[in-house]
Amino acid sequence: MSEQASDHSNVVVFPPVVPIVTIALGFALQRLLPLGVLVHFDQFDRVVIGLGLFVIGALISSSGSVTLACSATNILPSRPTLKIVSNGIYGWTRNPIYVGGSFAMVGVAVAFALDWLVLLQVPAHLILHYGIIRREERYLEQKFGDEYRSYKARVPRYLLING
Repeated sequence: MSEQASDHSNVVVFPPVVPIVTIALGFALQRLLPLGVLVHFDQFDRVVIGLGLFVIGALISSSGSVTLACSATNILPSRPTLKIVSNGIYGWTRNPIYVGGSFAMVGVAVAFALDWLVLLQVPAHLILHYGIIRREERYLEQKFGDEYRSYKARVPRYLLING
């Protein structure tokens, strides 16, 4: 295998698959075996709060995508990362696309009263953390060395949580 063919983060699954499958599974389980917790909250309040969380998540996530695109590096984890991007939203979190996706999923759960989707956040985040994010970090540290380690020391992995 050539060096160029292996110049990527080797994630276990294409990242958008995790939230898509999690949301679909949340809807399916809610329909088959409703838990009935969120449905007890006022529907209007749920929709407003859920929509707000979804919009915040979409803005964070899209800001991350746009920043990467404007920085002339690859967004897809199957392609080589060309440089460390630390400006814009990447000065606040090393993983804005995943952080935003999490906010958006919680927003969907609240708006649609999907108790199962709230519960499914735990396995979804474990898959994201260990199967995607940690692999991306190992790849970036191997490829960029001290530059990435310095960035990692300055900017938290998830908004306020560094690791």
